[in-house]
Amino acid sequence: MAETLALIDYGSGNVHSAQKALERAAREAGLATDVKLTADPDTVARADRIVLPGVGAFADCRDGLLKVDGLWDALDAAVRVRATPFLGICVGMQLAARRGLEFGETDGFGWIDADVSALQPADAALKIPHMGWNTLTLHRSHALFEGIKTGPDGLHAYFVHSFHMANAPADTLIATADYGGDVTAAVARDTLFATQFHPEKSQTLGLALLANFLRWSP
Repeated sequence: MAETLALIDYGSGNVHSAQKALERAAREAGLATDVKLTADPDTVARADRIVLPGVGAFADCRDGLLKVDGLWDALDAAVRVRATPFLGICVGMQLAARRGLEFGETDGFGWIDADVSALQPADAALKIPHMGWNTLTLHRSHALFEGIKTGPDGLHAYFVHSFHMANAPADTLIATADYGGDVTAAVARDTLFATQFHPEKSQTLGLALLANFLRWSP
């Protein structure tokens, strides 16, 4: 029987690249996964897995979720109560934090006890937003990085962002990238995993990570 994956479509960016990447990852891994683009709270509540993408400003993405009646609460219950496997991407990762500090202070879900603050590379010549390809440093093992080569000679991930989860607790920090200092690239706790980079745009690394997410039984 096919699993249902709820890919949250709430008006934040083009979700179709994520949908295509998830469908390709499932197909190449031989998995029967039904990827549903949805903003319906009932569909979220019934889903076997959830992916929350997001691009743009933290507050705008939060407002987009809140504009759909019941969606914010459905996502919160899925993660906190039902422990549904969850993948957050880019601002979808940032929303897992306690608060965002972009254009003021905005509450997030609070699943990760951290703040989302501006990138501050030590080298003033480095441009913001951070946009491009970076290797990853793995700080602890995780099932979603199984079989993925990291480190200086590892696979590259694609980033485009100006903010990151700067003070993620050590027990949630999975990977960082170097952009004039450590940039939080991936965090996890319980059944939640989230990436600042875009796996749907990260070619070999991204497809492998998405396939690992679809197989993940936390």
